[in-house]
Amino acid sequence: MYQKGRAWIELNLENLAHNVKQFQSLLPAQCMLMPAIKANAYGHGAVIIGQALEEMGITDFCVASVSEAVELRNAGITGRILVLGYTSPRQFAELVRYRLTQTVIDLAYARQLHDFGAMLEVHVGIDTGMHRLGERSDRLDRILKIWEFKNLNITGVFSHLCVSDGVVDTERDYTLQQIASFHAVVDALHRNGIFGFKTHMQGSYGVLNYPGLQFDYARIGIALYGAYSLPRHQTVVTPCLKPVLSLKSRVECVKPLHTGESIGYGLTFTASDEMQIAAVSIGYADGIPRELSNKGRVLVNGCHAPMIGRICMDQLLIDVTGFPRISAGDEVVLIGSSREREIFASDVADCADTISNEILSRLGSRLERVLEVPLPCA
Repeated sequence: MYQKGRAWIELNLENLAHNVKQFQSLLPAQCMLMPAIKANAYGHGAVIIGQALEEMGITDFCVASVSEAVELRNAGITGRILVLGYTSPRQFAELVRYRLTQTVIDLAYARQLHDFGAMLEVHVGIDTGMHRLGERSDRLDRILKIWEFKNLNITGVFSHLCVSDGVVDTERDYTLQQIASFHAVVDALHRNGIFGFKTHMQGSYGVLNYPGLQFDYARIGIALYGAYSLPRHQTVVTPCLKPVLSLKSRVECVKPLHTGESIGYGLTFTASDEMQIAAVSIGYADGIPRELSNKGRVLVNGCHAPMIGRICMDQLLIDVTGFPRISAGDEVVLIGSSREREIFASDVADCADTISNEILSRLGSRLERVLEVPLPCA
């Protein structure tokens, strides 16, 4: 049995398998999942998650960088891995060596890839309104030129929705405009005799708010891990998603804080009455945002405990006044459940004025990833 230390992440792979089935049931039969396991699988652990997904029959993945893709290949992941971001020409050889699929960012980048001199598998990015990466959808002449490069094996065309999580009319109208622009590019490619490529556009909220779209892949990210970006997000379809990750730590010590005494860096919290406080062995170096100082809360023995004082690099302090029993070594839950209560990643994000994507992807490397519930045997 693994002896859990100062702070750790527990992963429930049964919940991951459940979420995969939920999304597969939402998508058209021909649409396959292309899970986003970038940023260390949103903090969950890219190798653990990638291996588990491959055991579930997933054959396509997307990441942000070559280094992320190489880590997966070295761990035995054999499926297609699409690099969504920029790869330096100095790393083009790794695209070949590790059998990776590279995003064509624009026409100039397509020329760089072609001039490398080796056949490269690529997906062409189309900018339909996010104005980040991809050739603009209204520049069909430039898009068509990409197919003239003989060293590019183009197996996919994709875009990215930027307000698909929105529910107001302006956001929905913009998303529908993006979808129409992408379809117009695909139709134009077909009219020019170009076929044989896969299409993808939806991320998590693209599926949850526009589930009927007919594409070949869905790049599910945050929702695959059973999390919503914010707790107040409403979606057109509401699958039963289960959190994959729990974040836990330990009480280091318990001590009194007397009336008028202040604590922590900057002395930002002062006791107005007699209190009992506890130090917890986790801090901002583990990914806990300092924005939670004097605002966040944790669970100890099924009870909510407020964070007090400034969060430190390796510790934080909590108010445990009136707790019936608490001692050094007790488990502290920052994300997850304790008895009848639960804190979601989106709750933490809301308190820190950000989104759960950031909270989870910031979780540090010194947090060990532990399998709470392994993937069931096939």
